[in-house]
Amino acid sequence: MFEARLVQGSLLKKVLDAVKDLVSDANWDCSAGGVSLQAMDSSHVSLVSLLIRSDGFDEYRCDRNLNLGINMANMNKIMKCAGNDDIVTLKSEDSPDQVTFLFESPEQDKISEYQMKLMDIDSEHLGIPDADHDASVKIPSAEFQRICRDLSQIGESVTIDVAKEGVTFKSNGELGKGSVTLKPTGSVDDNEGNEITIDMTEPVSLTFALRYLNFFTKATSLAESVTLTLSKDVPLVVEYRIAEMGYIRYFLAPKIEEDEDESA
Repeated sequence: MFEARLVQGSLLKKVLDAVKDLVSDANWDCSAGGVSLQAMDSSHVSLVSLLIRSDGFDEYRCDRNLNLGINMANMNKIMKCAGNDDIVTLKSEDSPDQVTFLFESPEQDKISEYQMKLMDIDSEHLGIPDADHDASVKIPSAEFQRICRDLSQIGESVTIDVAKEGVTFKSNGELGKGSVTLKPTGSVDDNEGNEITIDMTEPVSLTFALRYLNFFTKATSLAESVTLTLSKDVPLVVEYRIAEMGYIRYFLAPKIEEDEDESA
């Protein structure tokens, strides 16, 4: 038996919004430790990794490990039936062919129940090595979203330059050029959503496809800040912490120089 209850049901809507446009189908892995998901996008360019720890739920029970094969579009249709203030409970049996969604109004005067058929999804679990990074940048998530959106008007790629003085986002296109530089604020208070911090061992300059970064920024509502971890020849890691409950991480390989020349 699997049962997970979230009083702040809107959080699940935000998590789904952060994943559904990138991944169409995925296994939600349920275990005693929590609910996790790992999947590549349909073009196998980026990867998303999600964890919501069991202690992040208001009630949680998972008697044995389960894989819930979920179509994101179908789950999104059902989640739209929940009010933003509703308490959301997910339930499933030990040999599941469906998952039950229970939506309760805060006053408990309305209870909605929906069953969704599960899919049989073949997916390999990709090991993500913990590599030493050259640079890590923490910036307000809304600022990162704005930069990616704005530079998408200029070109298809963004070059991220990290130095001790600041982090610069640059884009070239037929229209012209654009760049945005953010300087460290010097604050080390982790609770400050507006802080800009840079932790680096050496300067880094890497180029990425803006199309995917804009997909990643759909997680903006989950966290006040976002951390970008960059290393040469290693995928970029874009991490949003989900309160004290877990995280959503996106991985994106840098564009090679031939691609840069084409978009310049």
